[in-house]
Amino acid sequence: MNTQTKPLAVDETSLRFMLKLAGPIVITTVSFTLLQFVDRIMVSRLGTAALAAVLPAGFTASIPAACVMGIFAGLGTYVSQCYGKKQKKECTSYFWQAVYMGTAFSLLILGICWPLAPAIFRSFGHEPEVVGLEVIYFRIMLFGNISVVFVWAGVQFFMGIHRPLLSMYAALIAQVVNLVMNYALIFGKFGFPAMGIAGSAWGTVIGITVGGGIRMATFLGGGFRAEYASMSMLKPDLRKMADLLKVGLPAGIELAFSAGVWGAILFWLVGRFGKEAQAATSAALACTNLSTMPIEGLKTAITVAVGKSIGADKDQTAIKQTRLCLRAALIYMGVVGLSFLLFGRIFMRMWSSDNMVIQIGAEVLVFAAIYQLFYASRTVYSGALRGAGDTVWLAIFALGAAAILALGGFVIIKVFPNYGSLGPWAAATISIIAAGLANRIRFKSGKWKQIDLFSRRPVELEMTEE
Repeated sequence: MNTQTKPLAVDETSLRFMLKLAGPIVITTVSFTLLQFVDRIMVSRLGTAALAAVLPAGFTASIPAACVMGIFAGLGTYVSQCYGKKQKKECTSYFWQAVYMGTAFSLLILGICWPLAPAIFRSFGHEPEVVGLEVIYFRIMLFGNISVVFVWAGVQFFMGIHRPLLSMYAALIAQVVNLVMNYALIFGKFGFPAMGIAGSAWGTVIGITVGGGIRMATFLGGGFRAEYASMSMLKPDLRKMADLLKVGLPAGIELAFSAGVWGAILFWLVGRFGKEAQAATSAALACTNLSTMPIEGLKTAITVAVGKSIGADKDQTAIKQTRLCLRAALIYMGVVGLSFLLFGRIFMRMWSSDNMVIQIGAEVLVFAAIYQLFYASRTVYSGALRGAGDTVWLAIFALGAAAILALGGFVIIKVFPNYGSLGPWAAATISIIAAGLANRIRFKSGKWKQIDLFSRRPVELEMTEE
């Protein structure tokens, strides 16, 4: 008599399943943001000018990187849907197309932005001392954008095939390297020269490069060569590149434009009120970035979970997964918002002993507390819509939300000058609230169910066992 039993089916709508998928990427994003948090605390010991410079410079360097991340948002969507269809070699082919395009774009941006760096930061109207430090940090981080290609390709591939632990281990090793090198190069420890803000940038680039190298070594290893043909799907494929751009270009525009507007408004308009206001904004944003990174990690998880469910023709599963993640995000962000209200001044004292910086930063965190729940709604629904390939709509509305931020920030400063540097933050809060509501309405409409990324060309199924 056959006593063997079939293994129990995995409930992909359970909290356990989603935590297993999201946990490693949440740990990765939180640890990376915590590292940036500690890095900026180190930089703050160099003085108010250095603290005022590091975030605008890093933010500006991330704008062209956002376009690359958009391509990789498309990679996550296609890899997860191909995985749901059991087309493993197609997962690998999309990976290589993203690497080719991301590397070419990053090299192009390096060549364009290097000579323009001084003009970019002078246009912000910052003090000359701050501009000089911004240029140094920005130029070094442009090299980091090249390494980011391999980091994000690995993140999206391993998440797409539901193997997030591989990327998490690489990230944690890289972040330890980053932390040690930042400390050594900023302050001149372990025989290294004291490089100040430049040391912070080089330490970050070294850490990113290590993380990208570990992911590539894993991807090219024997197991993936056998199962996913990671060394035999190297051929450039213009059709797949077009696929990635179809989904990823709108996402890239969304990320780059939103980041650009946030940078321009929060650092151009806020910068008009002096380096104390700019330092407070840098410190407050570091706090909010640390609070939002778990939700950004959850967004990546819901993207690939929804992508796989849609690839397997399970739309109702995708809906249940999104609801589950939204509930978790709302609870977490509610707690974060309350902590900003109650402990804002305590958080700011970690950054500065300047009473003006502490006061402005604590007031900024009040606005951050207000928009936390809407940020959760915006982010979770955005991840679900990306998994379905509904990135054009996301890009269009992101432009609208950015316009609210840009025009609103300018108008508030003109009409209510007494608000000072808090005016742009009021506009940012309104923008996030609008985005959270709009993304919810879009997802509830169900229009994403009509998207079929593979409708124009059949692909032979690879009938492999999971």
